[in-house]
Amino acid sequence: MSWTLKIRQVHRWLSMLFTLAVLVNIAAMTQGQPPLWVGLTALFPLILLLASGLYLFMLPYAARWRRNQALR
Repeated sequence: MSWTLKIRQVHRWLSMLFTLAVLVNIAAMTQGQPPLWVGLTALFPLILLLASGLYLFMLPYAARWRRNQALR
């Protein structure tokens, strides 16, 4: 399995974890003022989602750039 496939799989699982964290945040907000750590639970998967998403977004551009460099 290549790195790209592993990162895609991690990205999918992180999206599920982020969704769960958002649902926990919403549930906690219905109970009144939630503690700060509950509000921050969604930030960790969101930061990792950003990193993996940017990597996956950049892949086609990097492949095109490498292909053009090889042709020169």
